[in-house]
Amino acid sequence: MTVKPKLHVLLCAPRGFCAGVVRAIDAVEEALRIHGAPVYVRHEIVHNKYVVETLKSKGAIFVEELDEVPDTTQPVIFSAHGVPKSIPADAEARNIFAIDATCPLVTKVHREAELHHRQGRQVLLVGHAGHPEVVGTLGQLPSGSIILVQTLDDIATLQPLDENNLAYVTQTTLSVDDTRCMVEALTRRFPQIMGPHREDICYATTNRQEAVKRIAPVVDALLVVGSSNSSNSQRLKEVAERSGCKLARLVLRADDVEWDLFANISSLGITAGASAPEILVEEIMDAFAQRFELSVETVSTADEGVFFPLPRELRQAV
Repeated sequence: MTVKPKLHVLLCAPRGFCAGVVRAIDAVEEALRIHGAPVYVRHEIVHNKYVVETLKSKGAIFVEELDEVPDTTQPVIFSAHGVPKSIPADAEARNIFAIDATCPLVTKVHREAELHHRQGRQVLLVGHAGHPEVVGTLGQLPSGSIILVQTLDDIATLQPLDENNLAYVTQTTLSVDDTRCMVEALTRRFPQIMGPHREDICYATTNRQEAVKRIAPVVDALLVVGSSNSSNSQRLKEVAERSGCKLARLVLRADDVEWDLFANISSLGITAGASAPEILVEEIMDAFAQRFELSVETVSTADEGVFFPLPRELRQAV
């Protein structure tokens, strides 16, 4: 009988689904329960291929734009990432039954940007171009009223309309450390700039990064369970590398693990992005258990008790 090598696994806590992701997935499932299939969803409800495929199997139809939705009385759900103002307006013009599953913490950023705009400030958005959340936040204000800044160079070369009348907001899924550097650069260059009343980076992003920072320096390798198009999952991998982990990988499922890289490790950290279900963590743990004799320790850095109710249209139906 072959003796398996020993592997000490440090499980990050918190990990996996956040309250906004749970709300968005529950919104699709509840809409399917109440209204039957199909339920249309604009963009991936959350950035996880397993979740999307599971919802497809239950009757959800995913589209990128509203013009892909036929004339229908069935619900159309907007994803957790948020949408530009033009999207609900288009839905209303077509009499589409729209349900907005935008994470409340993203909606908070939208409201802050709108408030600064009403008070006459030009708004700077710290984020990544092309990410659906950034597209949605930029789309809350008229063109020219909000400017995306992605790098320190962007800040250095920025030519605002009035450098004494600025405010900033941030994408909710950024690296905490990167964002701190960006905010410090903004406040150095524009001392009068107004910031959020409360941090825009969401509690789940912050908590998951803190857990990775605790574990990354003391393990041989670290796996982040999540999709490659998930911003918060990508940031977890980067945080692990910056915190001293020599081998950090982002994987969706056990089949994606490059097993030859992990053949000689004796300790492994595992976390999951905020849109990754726990069943995928368990699948990967089982795959390692086939190859190693595991001892498992959970390292917890925060307790999360956040809950967001379903969108209003679904609460009323319930």
